[in-house]
Amino acid sequence: MSFYLLMVLFSSYAYAFSDTNNGILLSEKNYRYYTLQNQDLIIKGRVIDENGIPLLGANIIEKGTSNGVAADFDGNFSIPVANKSSVLIISYLGYKDKEVLASESLGVIQLELDNSTLSEVVVVGYGSTKRKDVTGAVASVSAKDMNKGAITNPLQLITGKAAGVVINQTGSEPGSAPNVRIRGISSLIGGNDPLVVVNGIQGNMDLLNQIPPSEIASIDILKDASATAVYGSRGAAGVIIVTTKKNRIGSTSVEYSGNASVDFIPKKLNMLNANQWWTQAQLSGVPASANHGSNTDWYNLLTQNGSTQSHTLSFGGGTNKFNYRASVSAILQDGVVINSNNKKYIGSITATQKALDNNLTLTYSLNSGIVENTGTVQSIGRASFTSNLITNAYLMRPTDPIYDVDGNYFNDPNVFQYLNPYAVAQTVVNEGQQDNLFGSLKADLDVYKGLTLGWFGSWRKTNNTNGFYLPVKSTSANAIDQNGFANISNSKQNEKLMNISLSYKKIFGDHSINALALYEWQNQTYQGNFAQARGFINDIATYNALQLGDLSAVRPGDVSSYKNDRTLVSFLGRVNYSYLDRYLFTASLRRDGSSVFGVNNKWGNFPSASVAWQIDQESFMANQTIFDALKFRVGYGVTGNQQGLYPQNSLSLVGGSGVTYFGGQQITNFNVVQNANADLRWETKKQTNIGVDFAAIEGRLRGTIDAYTATTDNLLFDYTVPQPPYPYSTIKANVGSILNQGLEVSLAYDLIDKDDMTLTLAGNVSFLKNEVKKLSGSINGVPLNTNYVPWGPSSYLIEGQPIGTFNILHHTGKDDSNSETVLDVNNDNTIDQGNQSPDRMLQGSALPTYSYAFNPTFRYKNFDVSMLWRGSGGNKIYNSLKSSLSYLENIGRSNVLESAVDLGIYTSQYGSDLWLEDGSFLRLENLTAGYTFNFEDLKYLDSVRISVTGNNLLLITDYSGIDPELNFSGGNGFGGDNGIYPRTRSFVISLDVKLN
Repeated sequence: MSFYLLMVLFSSYAYAFSDTNNGILLSEKNYRYYTLQNQDLIIKGRVIDENGIPLLGANIIEKGTSNGVAADFDGNFSIPVANKSSVLIISYLGYKDKEVLASESLGVIQLELDNSTLSEVVVVGYGSTKRKDVTGAVASVSAKDMNKGAITNPLQLITGKAAGVVINQTGSEPGSAPNVRIRGISSLIGGNDPLVVVNGIQGNMDLLNQIPPSEIASIDILKDASATAVYGSRGAAGVIIVTTKKNRIGSTSVEYSGNASVDFIPKKLNMLNANQWWTQAQLSGVPASANHGSNTDWYNLLTQNGSTQSHTLSFGGGTNKFNYRASVSAILQDGVVINSNNKKYIGSITATQKALDNNLTLTYSLNSGIVENTGTVQSIGRASFTSNLITNAYLMRPTDPIYDVDGNYFNDPNVFQYLNPYAVAQTVVNEGQQDNLFGSLKADLDVYKGLTLGWFGSWRKTNNTNGFYLPVKSTSANAIDQNGFANISNSKQNEKLMNISLSYKKIFGDHSINALALYEWQNQTYQGNFAQARGFINDIATYNALQLGDLSAVRPGDVSSYKNDRTLVSFLGRVNYSYLDRYLFTASLRRDGSSVFGVNNKWGNFPSASVAWQIDQESFMANQTIFDALKFRVGYGVTGNQQGLYPQNSLSLVGGSGVTYFGGQQITNFNVVQNANADLRWETKKQTNIGVDFAAIEGRLRGTIDAYTATTDNLLFDYTVPQPPYPYSTIKANVGSILNQGLEVSLAYDLIDKDDMTLTLAGNVSFLKNEVKKLSGSINGVPLNTNYVPWGPSSYLIEGQPIGTFNILHHTGKDDSNSETVLDVNNDNTIDQGNQSPDRMLQGSALPTYSYAFNPTFRYKNFDVSMLWRGSGGNKIYNSLKSSLSYLENIGRSNVLESAVDLGIYTSQYGSDLWLEDGSFLRLENLTAGYTFNFEDLKYLDSVRISVTGNNLLLITDYSGIDPELNFSGGNGFGGDNGIYPRTRSFVISLDVKLN
């Protein structure tokens, strides 16, 4: 008897201090009952996974009761049951449940992986759960479903994979990162980038660039406020949670993942060749002196075939007490524009240690990376055409030579601010290096029967150095005027985060509760300096010896430095409650205090609540044969935003304002450069979400439908104020509001589902309506009548219209002198070009109203093929580049498009809808075919996979520019095409090797 009691107590103890994510506590009353009534009926067994590894914390529960235990560290369990006809349900997160009779000789019980969508593990912020238990709008992408190919940034892994998550790549410059927007644009200057969380470490989008894509196990996207509110002031634009791969307990692994690609430019603009140019130039009266007799293809001269290669070696091992995984990665890119490249080196290690009889879990991670970048010049050229370097190549006359008769780079003194782009590409130095280091330590202590005390700390440091040198021989007018100039800048970022949490999980009868209380502190420190010099006698040292410049030519602003910091303090409470495993409720309240706001509004409260109903668990669904799973969700939450604010934006600041000469001396002037606003406060986003998750036809059809509405109030913006009473012309304040409404649908259907063959058709579509609700208001009694704010080329912020609405003149043709004509809407014989001109017409927005993706995958035995089609539409693009290359008046000093000849417009004084085009497109983003060789009989080699991938293989669009996928960020200037670094097409071969 005493031995039996000891066994029960030990089982209870082991269970209470096991994996608290999965544990089901057997109450003291139930233990006493089973101990007294069933002293001899003790069922024992051992639970393992598909590889024979013990499943610590696996749940074993007697069906129809609350009697349950959890497997110990070796997978063993012991449970008293009512009688021999009792049925035991063995379950583990991510595995299929298994039922066994208590009368069976259990022995070893092996669980199978559950690949169904609703059984996937989802990270939801400060914890994880099964997808079927999620109450908010969360999209998850596991490693097996991610995009393949020459992936250089983690966002490329999930492009097109989640409804409402728009990821677009503007050009293919080495080192450039895609832009991501979750459920549209909800802020103007407050920031629209989602929060990034990597293994608990919080950061900005740059944090993603420091993670090897091949080491990512899953990416979870929190989309609605009921899910993101746990991150309070940082969750308004959504949250991207990245979980990296970890080594399986008790196993040893060595893996290599590598790929190499060749990158091509699939399209370029059709410019006049030398003969065409000279023919048209003569018709336009260009003198013969402008024809220098060459036949130069400037675009081809500046471009080449690019290449990308990526290599990652990872290894791990350990025991039940300790395990680790480490990796080293190199991602090397040579761009399609000459002398542009990016080299990234990353090393990381993650380790887990068990202690105190497995009641204490310590998880340590460290990541270090170096990025070396050589970039093309982003802004250069004549005053009338300032763009990136490669776009300037279109401007060049094809009859101009590369070099003059003396062997120097050709320069035409008869053309104002002439620029030889090949000279710039070969002589300008534009280099950068970024050093990254971040690490974390997590400690979880199982205190008592489902009560866990946690501590997490992370530290992230980033150092950036950028050097730039523009010599005289670059032919840039700016360099010639200053006899060459150079600058060097350094910036450092230091982020520390710490949180302390207390969580409690318990199942009692039909009820389940999971509660969390958390305190979090975060500090960010920014420091940097900048120095610039001009007047160099030679180019030997470039930017590395500024003292060699003419120190007498120093100007205000040539030397500067800064240091500031910001602190965020947070308190969070969250409760998850479940009744009968079918009625789910989640509520949270986060209170944040930030140092960046005015003294009157440092703190903000961010509540959320959501409920879910597992309809398929109801008795009235028992006999239906359509749905295998059906869940209805409703959620509401409030989140805050402070992204776009700097540490001192609420204060009155004074800065330098030129110099005055008085009494023979130079005196620096100072003026107020920022107004104070003690009431500067949180931008708040209130969002309601209604969703349905379902699986049908024996799980072959799966889907999610979400509808949402989100309103951003207290909109942060730079409002124009009168002088006086304000000493400065603008002030940062909270006045306006923006509305976003949307519908998202994700579907997947297993058309073929056999052991040796599968064909799955998956896709998603999102619809978005955006509206600027209000921009005007008042501050301190001063009216702010803000409307028709310029926000891009002929696009505006207009109350009642989407962000970036084109309010533009309508093209009607050309007059007898071949000058463009536009419509005089109000017939007053005057074309008014003011912001609120009656001659302007509303003609759509720069913001896409829908996006979609289609992702079919096929597998036959070890051969697999996947495809990703992706597109968006409902938006307009102002083709500024085409406009600049289409006026025949420019042909004497530059080249023009072939289409400009047929268009026949000599000049224009308007920016009309002639250059406004449909931005809709459909792209074959990815096509991958691969074969996996499995070596079950070999001692050291587990598998080898070889695959080939084509990226950006096909583009279907009516847009006449290089690529319609431009800047959709929502910030000032978006919606226009001024020329981009070419978007490439690539062909990739990949190799993945796993060793035992």
